[in-house]
Amino acid sequence: MSVVNEKKYSKQLMFTDESQNSSLQLPIDEIVDNDRRGFLKRTGVATIAAMVGTSIPFQHNLPIGFVPAALAQGNILSGKDGLTLLNDRPVNAETPPELLDDGITPTNRHFIRNNGIPPEDIDPKTWTLTIDGFVDNPMTLTIADLRDQFDVVTMALTLECGGNGRGFFNPPAKGNQWTYGAVACSNWTGVRLKDVLKKAGVQSTVIYTAHYGADGHLSGDPDKLPISRGIPIEKAMTENVLIAFEMNGDALHPMNGAPLRLVVPGWPASTAQKWLKRIELRDQVHDGPKMTGKAYRVPAYKVSPGQDVPEEDFVIIERMPVKSLVTFPANDSNVGLQSDVRGHAWSGDRTVDKVEISIDFGATWMQAELDKPVNSGAWQNWRANVRFPQSGYYEVWARATDNEGVMQPFAIDWNPKGYLNNTMHRVGLRVS
Repeated sequence: MSVVNEKKYSKQLMFTDESQNSSLQLPIDEIVDNDRRGFLKRTGVATIAAMVGTSIPFQHNLPIGFVPAALAQGNILSGKDGLTLLNDRPVNAETPPELLDDGITPTNRHFIRNNGIPPEDIDPKTWTLTIDGFVDNPMTLTIADLRDQFDVVTMALTLECGGNGRGFFNPPAKGNQWTYGAVACSNWTGVRLKDVLKKAGVQSTVIYTAHYGADGHLSGDPDKLPISRGIPIEKAMTENVLIAFEMNGDALHPMNGAPLRLVVPGWPASTAQKWLKRIELRDQVHDGPKMTGKAYRVPAYKVSPGQDVPEEDFVIIERMPVKSLVTFPANDSNVGLQSDVRGHAWSGDRTVDKVEISIDFGATWMQAELDKPVNSGAWQNWRANVRFPQSGYYEVWARATDNEGVMQPFAIDWNPKGYLNNTMHRVGLRVS
């Protein structure tokens, strides 16, 4: 990956190509009421015309799930605070690093990553989950069944989009131009996936899961799925993969998968199916949408920037790489000669052993105070107090090293889809 230019968006320092489009900053200062929240899911022309206050001459051209630009901010990001909207079809929005300062990410600051159109009916009382495939006892369970029949647990779990950091690749990679904020660590309440699978009876031939949600394909074709990913059965049977029905002690946010979703910490968040309706156990690697081709895959070997890689040379992304984030101070801040610096660090299925920061462009490093994860799958909070030698412009660089000795790099090798960017986070400060 090469750094070619510096631009500032939403108080972040971004390194990207001039040809890329900037993100649109959409601060949301209030929660839109429940009636308006469902607007994204409705496609009736009469409803849309009523809300914009006039007729729509070219209404026959409206795509499924259309949201008028005049209304998009308040409805798409209803219940979210300060997120940056990257795409409204499907909805994708990230959180500026300084808004991720909490040890546990509040629901209103958890990023949104959609692949299709959210379902209209998300009533938790009537929602069901089917477990089938290579199981001894196929089951269809309500959310009440999940609560009654299995141990209910609450865990802080980190979710990160596999494309987080894609906006910094040169040459640019296609897809949402995520910068730093497609990551979060909220408290999730639900039941362990392994407990449910054990009750269903996992057959000896099973090697993979397949996950299916209720969201619709962008084309509007009911026979098409927008995404259906899965994980190896060994990962599915770990302690911290949850079928979740609560987020931070309340119902899931509609854009975060209400009323039921998977939470698969440490792996690309695309495996954590939202609006979860079915889990199938398979005797082969799942081949649903976004599981084959180049989706959520990287080349099996190092490639040159812009190199064309044959599809058969791509491998599925599993664990996410070691990474850290500076959440305070915000980029482009003014601070005094002494300042606190803090953030988070994580490393897939591993833990982080140390976080170091530099204020002299990497010439020297000081070790930050690092907390242990509150549970397996949670990010780790870190902090340091920095004394700057004199006034002027500084950058705080942060790097993490995990328990396998793997250190976060200054820059990473390019890949065609812009995945797994774990370059050091840097924030610029003016010290006076």
